[in-house]
Amino acid sequence: MKFIDTHTHLYAEAFDEDQQLVIEEAIAAGVDHFFVPAIDSTYVQRMYALETAYPKNINLMAGLHPIHVKENFSEELEKVAEQLKLRNFCAIGEIGIDLYWDKKFIKEQKLAFRQQIIWAKQYALPIVIHCRDAFDEVFEILEAQQGNDLYGIFHCFTGTLKQAKQAISLNFKLGIGGVITFKNGKIDQFLCEISIENIVLETDSPYLAPVPKRGKRNESKYLILIANKVAKCYGITLEEVALETSKNAITIFKNQKIDFKK
Repeated sequence: MKFIDTHTHLYAEAFDEDQQLVIEEAIAAGVDHFFVPAIDSTYVQRMYALETAYPKNINLMAGLHPIHVKENFSEELEKVAEQLKLRNFCAIGEIGIDLYWDKKFIKEQKLAFRQQIIWAKQYALPIVIHCRDAFDEVFEILEAQQGNDLYGIFHCFTGTLKQAKQAISLNFKLGIGGVITFKNGKIDQFLCEISIENIVLETDSPYLAPVPKRGKRNESKYLILIANKVAKCYGITLEEVALETSKNAITIFKNQKIDFKK
């Protein structure tokens, strides 16, 4: 069985002491491809170093995280634009709107989201969306931009069944992570009403560790715990989950020349 972690921050400070061990243990567990979202320009060199160390396993995104959209967001966006001109990326992400922590920069978040969608279309890349307490705002922008050239993943999906169907109708797959194992996560209550072809697996490590690791540092090897819960929701085998979700990831990240069968 081979699994794909479609969202992991392996370059984060939380892994400074044992990054190599964390990656090796994940690979040993069957999680051997990692899609790595951007945050802001301060993390770019860390991301590049990670890719250099594991060129066959790491796939980098470019983008400005909505929580990091501040007064200097124009400068940060310029740096994203520069990166996109210089090299290839697997996606633009994570981008979107977050109104949970701070609503001060909602105007700027919307502007940054729209601009990065434009770049995704320009470079024929998927987008990976961060959406927290902002489904209405995110859907409004996506619906205005919708088309065959706009697709991607709703990272760490925590919405309702109605919102899930709306996201899927807009050409997006749902990123299913540790929240599905939480008692109050609610996603497990309706996941089986969504075709498995519409989901991908992710950890968002080092955040949102699944049960029974909740509250601890999340790691990509814990993707297996998430996959086990997904298997129970659909009433299928773990092997089927691995196969189907990996195929879905390949569909999204289709511009990546990666042999997921290795």
